[in-house]
Amino acid sequence: AMSVVTWKETCLLVAVVLGCYWNSLSCGFVFDDVSAILDNKDLRPSTPLRNLFFNDFWGTPMSEASRERSHKSYRPLTVLTFRLNYMIGELGATSYHLLNVLLHAVVCVLFLRVSRIILDRTLSLVAALLFAVHPIHTEAVTGVVGRAELLSSIFLLAAFLSYTKSKGPDHSIVWTPIALTVVLVAVATLCKEQGITVIGICCVYEVFVAQGFTLPMLVDTMLQVVRGKDGLPYSLLQTLLKLIVLIISTLLLVIVRVQVIQSQLPVFTRFDNPAAVSQTPTRQLTFNYLLPVNAWLLLNPSELCCDWTMGTIPLVESLVDVRNLATLAFYSLLGLLAFHSLRHSTKSAKTVLMALSLVVLPFIPASNLFFPVGFVVAERVLYVPSMGFCVLVARGFGILCHTGSLRKVSWLCMAVLLTTHAIKTFHRNWDWESEYTLFTSALKVNKNNAKLWNNVGHALENQNNYERALKYFLQATRVQPDDIGAHMNVGRTYKNLNKTKEAEDAYLIAKSLMPQVIPGKKYATRVAPNHLNVYINLANLIRANDSRLEEADQLYRQAISMRPDFKQAYISRGELLLKMNKPSEARDAYLRALELDKTNADLWYNLAIVHIEMKEPSEALKNFNQALELNPKHKLALFNSALLMQESGEPRLRPEANRRFLVYVKEEPDDANGYFNLGMLAMDENKNEEAEKWMKKAIKLQPGFRSALFNLALLYSQSKRELEALPVLEELLHHHPEHVKGLVLKGDILMNHKKDTKGAKACFERILQMDPTNVQGKHNLCVVYFEERDLLRAEKCLEETLALAPHEEYVRRHLSIVRSKMAAMSAAGQGLSPLESGSAPGRDEKPAHTDKEGEEAGSKKNMWKSSPSESRSKSEEKSKKLEGSQSDKRTKSKSAKEIKDIEKKRAAALKRLEEIERILSGD
Repeated sequence: AMSVVTWKETCLLVAVVLGCYWNSLSCGFVFDDVSAILDNKDLRPSTPLRNLFFNDFWGTPMSEASRERSHKSYRPLTVLTFRLNYMIGELGATSYHLLNVLLHAVVCVLFLRVSRIILDRTLSLVAALLFAVHPIHTEAVTGVVGRAELLSSIFLLAAFLSYTKSKGPDHSIVWTPIALTVVLVAVATLCKEQGITVIGICCVYEVFVAQGFTLPMLVDTMLQVVRGKDGLPYSLLQTLLKLIVLIISTLLLVIVRVQVIQSQLPVFTRFDNPAAVSQTPTRQLTFNYLLPVNAWLLLNPSELCCDWTMGTIPLVESLVDVRNLATLAFYSLLGLLAFHSLRHSTKSAKTVLMALSLVVLPFIPASNLFFPVGFVVAERVLYVPSMGFCVLVARGFGILCHTGSLRKVSWLCMAVLLTTHAIKTFHRNWDWESEYTLFTSALKVNKNNAKLWNNVGHALENQNNYERALKYFLQATRVQPDDIGAHMNVGRTYKNLNKTKEAEDAYLIAKSLMPQVIPGKKYATRVAPNHLNVYINLANLIRANDSRLEEADQLYRQAISMRPDFKQAYISRGELLLKMNKPSEARDAYLRALELDKTNADLWYNLAIVHIEMKEPSEALKNFNQALELNPKHKLALFNSALLMQESGEPRLRPEANRRFLVYVKEEPDDANGYFNLGMLAMDENKNEEAEKWMKKAIKLQPGFRSALFNLALLYSQSKRELEALPVLEELLHHHPEHVKGLVLKGDILMNHKKDTKGAKACFERILQMDPTNVQGKHNLCVVYFEERDLLRAEKCLEETLALAPHEEYVRRHLSIVRSKMAAMSAAGQGLSPLESGSAPGRDEKPAHTDKEGEEAGSKKNMWKSSPSESRSKSEEKSKKLEGSQSDKRTKSKSAKEIKDIEKKRAAALKRLEEIERILSGD
């Protein structure tokens, strides 16, 4: 009968697990965690929950998984738990690691309960403690993606425990536990595929433990039936009935699983699993040799490595390879244990048999023996098999303990084993702290795996340490000269170091290593999808040279011809076509990419940019809105759609533009552009206090922000706070001494409000030094001469101004006034030398400095998202703007309020002109 696990034992196991894995809470997302967590769209709350059951473990639709990855992992319930972690994202990676540790503790308690079926109380506790601290579990517990193993194990053990209750007190069949077992097996399988193997464990338990059969008994019974001497015993009929139910349910689950992967086996390259693409007998010898390698990792977990692909384990290419002895020894030991346990009905034999079933059956899907998998060795797939291993160790420990002379020594050795394993596990957790620590620790174990050298390079690249990263990438090419990815990494790093020639050479080497096209054979089945990015990366590199755009386009088209569903090729080609001023073709490329992925917010965003280029703002806004519907926090779509609304001049769009800018500044609180545009919107709405607040915030974040400084000064000027505008203008001109509008506004304030004609004169002269043809500066300087009563210079100045702008009536009228004044003074016998004071003709009846200045070069957001085709670096994108400058746009599309303001200023200028004419006629 099954013994109950006491609360003291539960607390002990939980305490041991927490003690071993407490430091894992400080680890981040590393290795596969990045793809499964950070890059997985299914974790976002905006993604419908049903998508989890139509996409693979990495968030890729199952219909596309074969195009995107070399394996199709269908684990929706595991992804669901990730999503729950994502929803409490304030804790970051800590919440993911904490849940993994707690799940491991649950597995340990369930394993203790299972082991009580075949071991006594003491030995089962020893087995559970050994399982809790075994270092081989670090990858499954500390690596976040190992949660698939943890969840699957929980339901696997629960299914087995449920099945053990299927035999009634009167030896009848109890169907409820069997039905529950089938449900739990299905749940375990939805967490990870190996969950289905518990059916085999239940079958072994039913035949050899629950019914007490041995292999000789089964053979003898079958012979009796065949000879017609006897019928099947009732107990055997019951067993067969239960096994039929289990087997049928297993077949149904397998059929569903096959339908999910669409009856296609995944595609692997020689880099994922070299033996999988090797010829006979190399493939068989190597795969069989991997069995003792895995057994040795359980027995001696001293040298652990996060990645065993590529050249980690050299291929066994000959029968005379000495490593075949290890394979022979492994099969011999396994055979002896199986032979012993199947022939005898003792409790010891049953214990060994159940331990072997726990070791062998869950490992079969990852063994490569029946179908290839995407790895050579993976420590986390040993999570369930290690349960059987721990039962075997505990059983051997029990045998030694019953030998009186070895009892104390055995306990001492077990205590040392548990302690050393616990310490090893604790220290191994630190390896998973970051990608750099993880992969450098792996290189200490194995230096023949180019992938490890590449991954250390990636970790350094993420720290922008390109010089050191390059050394690791180059070493990867030496370890594995035919590794296409390594040469691509070298090329990308050279590009980041601005060594274009070396980058191109590296990409060309990678391109030359690509498999050649074979007529009649599908190319996509013979190449890793990410390797096709060599065409994208090379094209992105050479298109920086405008004379090589056609060559870049040829590379994109070549990639598309090799793989018509290569989404990134269409995206990158669309960007290039836009650069080549072919917006309609760019639109077609993006539409083709959208056919492959309609849920890609970046694609909708890029399509919006194409429509802006095609002068179709309404279509652009629709595409921006589509991008935001898919990703409400898409920063570029938020900013540029709000900017498009703002520049449309439509008052009804301003509230939504304001809302989007507010969301944008929440996402990008350090970007001054967001606050500046909020200020511009507030000025549009005549909300001066709000506008002042946003402009000051923008200037605080970006000192010297010319547009924000000018518009703040203009705001003060229009609010009758001209003297407050002066220090702002001083700061503006300190950073941008060539700012013409700033000089005009400063000169106007100095003359009209400070009565500082000398300062005003300096402003206008500075304008003319930079641009002698500037009509506004020239005219205002003429006004200064008139204010100084230097009528001769004023006349000459206005004549020159009229020559620059012969159609400006106000200049002609002011010249007439000055000449009338000169004539009147001559008639009165007065000199024409400068006087102390006086009035001047109206300055510029169309005062350009009253227009708001829009965001200028350098302050607009880059419209393009970085191409993911070149991993870990940005491709050269064309920096597109919604317009040249906001001031131009605003001049072309004035609001009714702005037009009214301009008319008021025109009226004021005319009134001023009338005063001047009255003064002149009075003199």
